[in-house]
Amino acid sequence: MADLFANDEPSSAPPTVPDTAPLADRLRPRTLDEVVGQEHLTGPDGAIGRMVAAGRLASIIFWGPPGTGKTTISRLLADAVGMRFVAISAVFSGVADLKKVFAEARDFARMGKQTLLFVDEIHRFNRAQQDGFLPYVENGTVVLVGATTENPSFELNAALLSRAQVLILNRLDSNALCLLLDRAEALIGRPLPLTPEARDALVATADGDGRFLLNQAETLFSIAFDAPLDPAALSALLQRRVAVYDKDREGHYNLISALHKALRGSDPQAALYYLARMLTAGEEPLYVLRRLVRFASEDIGLADPQALVQCLAAKDAYDFLGSPEGELAIVQACLYCATAPKSNAAYVAQKAAWRSAKETGSLMPPKNILNAPTRLMKDIGYGKDYQYDHDADGGFSGDDYWPEDMQKQDFYRPVERGFEKRIAERMAWWEERRAEMRK
Repeated sequence: MADLFANDEPSSAPPTVPDTAPLADRLRPRTLDEVVGQEHLTGPDGAIGRMVAAGRLASIIFWGPPGTGKTTISRLLADAVGMRFVAISAVFSGVADLKKVFAEARDFARMGKQTLLFVDEIHRFNRAQQDGFLPYVENGTVVLVGATTENPSFELNAALLSRAQVLILNRLDSNALCLLLDRAEALIGRPLPLTPEARDALVATADGDGRFLLNQAETLFSIAFDAPLDPAALSALLQRRVAVYDKDREGHYNLISALHKALRGSDPQAALYYLARMLTAGEEPLYVLRRLVRFASEDIGLADPQALVQCLAAKDAYDFLGSPEGELAIVQACLYCATAPKSNAAYVAQKAAWRSAKETGSLMPPKNILNAPTRLMKDIGYGKDYQYDHDADGGFSGDDYWPEDMQKQDFYRPVERGFEKRIAERMAWWEERRAEMRK
């Protein structure tokens, strides 16, 4: 059980970290003022700064990428207001562990010592386990501080969210990451063996993760180099941090949304970037192709009918070639969609027609356009006086095809862009002919 819990008492002095500890642990901030990149929370006007100034903590859910300080800030919060600190991980803890934590917290509460319970990866607890926190949060047995890399709206119970304040931690920017490297160099007593360009490249490889950056720096400090490394030598030595991307989580939905909006906004460069983000992170190419096919109908439609053909051809090409060769066909379809004229007229028409069909129920079409396969149907007027358009002047009869008890509707309204401009002209000509025939 000892490996599941951090120290459970606030200390008057920062704990001593041995020189053999990882660099990230040795550089862990001792006060909230030393936390980098989260000044919007820890500053005097931030939510955390205000809580500390008031000496009272509310339950909190920290939401942010890995390596941004969720665990560190939680520990420092407990120290700042003199609370007992207990940390557990939802990955390793179960119901029995939680019961023990709550029982100990009650005992300390009777002695006047409140407990801050930090739960890492809180989204990994199931719904029933999350509900188990509620009575202890409500009666003040613990102040809950949960940490998650996933969107709390999707992963946490509404009841738990209603009792906690969600605070968003930012991905560390280059200034914050450079400050971490400065601190590392000061602690070690020598600069990193990098050229200025390579130092910038090292910061870029971290992708906003401070812990990853310090682990990379520790590797560099441990190796003797004859000369500072340039970006190429650094790249050969170290790995770039793998982008955070879970195919069934928020990162997935954020990127597909960004791709769709960039396509709709006719920005082929941004669309290609988000496509690359998804595919290089391991997204299933057929998922992307399905979204492109949908986009071709929803946002382009008849403004450029070839968009749908291009997307389906890309799907066939990918099925035939596989990765990586087939991904070029996906790129081609993406660029075609981004640069095509846009129209959602077909999409709007579908919604309106579906709505009207539900509202009008079972209205009969006019009898003259119904087939009459039996004598009885002919006798009651089915097919009578039907005008065969191919025999009409110009191939257009101008007949009325709407149910007798329903007004004509305009579901489809083509835009004045691309091929739909020609469709709009054709439809206008038909309407003029109908009007003339009714005079």
